[in-house]
Amino acid sequence: MSKPIHLLTHPHHLAMRFFGSLSSKPPEPDEEEWALTQLLPGEQQLWHRMSNQDRRHSATVARRFVAARPEATRAEIAGALLHDVGKIQCGLGTWGRVAASIVGGRTERFRCYQDHERIGSELAEAAGSDAATVDLIAERGPAFETLHACDHA
Repeated sequence: MSKPIHLLTHPHHLAMRFFGSLSSKPPEPDEEEWALTQLLPGEQQLWHRMSNQDRRHSATVARRFVAARPEATRAEIAGALLHDVGKIQCGLGTWGRVAASIVGGRTERFRCYQDHERIGSELAEAAGSDAATVDLIAERGPAFETLHACDHA
């Protein structure tokens, strides 16, 4: 689960995410095409529900993940692409996410944001994802430490 302490331990990551989130530009067509080839049909639907900013971020993280873990399975790559999919349930924009990161789960939507890993893993499971994909989104499994490092690079 994301915690406000993340502000102190990963400020560079958060600053880069913030500035990247200011543009609503969609992912580059070649990145989108690559991502879709890694996802099952139900996962593709989830990925398309993510904001442009989150899809760009997820493709960047997934590319880092594949570079760091060349033996990654399709299911693990899907987990990397969908690691933030639970945020779609929260309805928070950039400034709401900043506030939730600073103050924690003080409102229902902020609590949703803080719990996006569990929510995302449930969404992926309902969409027919493999167990390895669900585990990675839920922050568990053998590839999680690699994903975590790639997400905070």
